[in-house]
This record gives sequence, C-alpha cells and structure tokens, in this order.
Amino acid sequence: MTGIYVHVPFCLRKCPYCSFYSKPYDADTASRYVDAVCRNIAAYSYKGINADTLYFGGGTPSLLDAKQIGSIVEECRKVFLLDTAEITLEANPCSVDEEKLRGYRAAGVNRISFGVQSTDDNRLGFLGRLHDFKTAVKAVETANAVGFENISADIMLGAAGETCKSLIQTIDTICSLPVKHISAYMLKIEEGTAFDNDNIRNLTANDDLMSELYITAVDRLDMHGLKQYEISNFCREGYESRHNNKYWTGEDYLGFGAASHSFFDGVRYCCPPDTDAFIDAPVQPREVTEESVNRGEEYILLGLRLCKGISLDRIKCYFGRYAAERFLALAQEFSKHGLVKINSENVSLTPQGFLLSNGIISQFIDAVIG
Repeated sequence: MTGIYVHVPFCLRKCPYCSFYSKPYDADTASRYVDAVCRNIAAYSYKGINADTLYFGGGTPSLLDAKQIGSIVEECRKVFLLDTAEITLEANPCSVDEEKLRGYRAAGVNRISFGVQSTDDNRLGFLGRLHDFKTAVKAVETANAVGFENISADIMLGAAGETCKSLIQTIDTICSLPVKHISAYMLKIEEGTAFDNDNIRNLTANDDLMSELYITAVDRLDMHGLKQYEISNFCREGYESRHNNKYWTGEDYLGFGAASHSFFDGVRYCCPPDTDAFIDAPVQPREVTEESVNRGEEYILLGLRLCKGISLDRIKCYFGRYAAERFLALAQEFSKHGLVKINSENVSLTPQGFLLSNGIISQFIDAVIG
C-alpha cells in the first residue's frame, strides 16, 4: 500500500527555528492551492494505486477549513480508495476550535498531531509559537471530546533555559492529557533560519546537555507507557504513525503540493518549493532527486532509525556473506560501548546510539561496501 502526503505550505507566522518551506497564509491563495492539489490527485485516476495512509503536513495544515480538507480527502478516496486509512492532520493549537475539529473529524481525519512543544510559556515565546500552553491543553482536550482517539503531540528539547527537571515537568504534564503518541525533537539550528546566529546558539542546549535531555525524555516517556519506536517517536501500544513508518521501511509514498517529496517505483522526486508555480501548472512540476536508489544502503540508513533495527539476514541478501560478517563485527564493537544491541540476528541502536546515529550508520555503510 502507498502513502499519500499533502504539503500545506501556509503559516500565520514562520517559527524562527523552522527550515521547511512555507508562505504567509492568504485565503484566496489557499483556496486555489486546494483546487490544484485535488487536480493533481485526480491525475492519478485509473492508475490502480491503492493507499492506506494520508498525511497533511506543513506549514500549518489546520489553517485550511474542514471543507477544504474534506475535498482533498474525498478526492483521495475516489482515486486511491484509502482502505482502512490512517488520515493525519498536523495542527497548531491556536488555529483550531471545537467547530473546526468536529469538521475535520466528519471529513475523515482520524489522527491529529498538535505542535505543543513545551508546557512553559516563556519557552514557547522563545520558540516563536503563537499559542500558550493553556491553549494547547484546550486544543488537545477538545479534540478528544469531539472524537479524536488518536492524538499526537510534538515536544521540543533544548530551547533556552531547558533543564532535565523542566523537561520532566513538560513530559509529565503532557502525558496527563489524552495523547497516544509523542514526537520529541532535539532543537537544531538550521542554516538560513532566524535562529541561525551565535546569540541563539549560546542560549540553547549544548551537545552535553542535549544528550542528557534526550536520555531523560526516553526514560520518562517509557515510565508513562509511551515506548520508543523510532529516534524521535514514542507511543502507547498500537499507536505508531503508520504513515511515517512508510518512510523508514522503504515503502512507496506520493507527495502533492509545493515542496512535497515522493518515493515511487524506486525513484525519489520532489515538487519544487514554489506555491505559485504549483497552482498554475496543469500537473505539478517534478524534479528527480535520486533516480536509482540503492536498496541495501537505504535499508541500513532508514532501518537503524527504528528501535526494532535491521536484520543480519537481509544485510547478507543485499551485500553478501562477507559484508554481513563485517557488519556484525562492527556491531559487536559498538555494543561494547552501549551503542548497539544485537538480539536474535537483529541489530538496533540504543538511545545512546541514536545520539550518534549519523556517524554509526555511516560506518556500517562503509563496512558493507568496503
């Protein structure tokens, strides 16, 4: 089954740490954008593609009203069937109310992800968020009251003034709300963002503190029954993000909208980050980013993001017996330092290993191709 991703690039105000493509919200542009998304989805009619996830990301998808979201969902149902689909909408807590949330639920959205980020209003202000924590609580509780049983919340680690104690308070408070899933992201200063300056770097967590915060988050979320299943993602049993899992397990997904990405039939491609060009084009522009994906390398690169890790048998199938032996030998070295677990021919990273995942994964890839 294929996953469908719809990028909604509109924001009321861009967060200073965000490097994703977005544009200021304008009602007329948003209306024309929704029409263009539906037109592009319709172009896939009769291609026989079935999907079981639909994800509205952004930007701020909750700036679209329920009728607009519903029109996209309905077009996807006609074209991709969406059999027993997980349909996720990212939402800013200050951009929803009871009427809007009821409308989204009636339109078929059955999973909602709120950008909560912190329980501390000063920290929310530092992050440039438009909501306070009281607003976030109301949004989560209202979503639950109108029928959203699958609710996710994002939290940000390492903002100015963050300590392990304050992070524990944030986690304890959010876990007292009716949430089934939490994404815990480490604040990273991205080039070209408003946060890209030394003053902000000096205010945010350094590497040592960030490591402590991350391990604290893993342990505290586990204590609340939210088990880690990916570097940044935690959930109660049965509430993994089915759509995001497609990215990490190498399944097909189709992206619609400006700055959306796709992986289909072994090819990676994107739609350029240009809202006007997307709206005006009869069919969205397509730029190939990777024409021939190395499935073996990608299996290592993406599979080691998951707590379940990767199979040595599949490494052997992709690279051969001797490469698999080199891979296992390296894994055993990493395990001595508490960075890797080896269980029943399966290799996975520990939370400490996740902190060094880029370097570890690079060494694993070098081992199998060397």
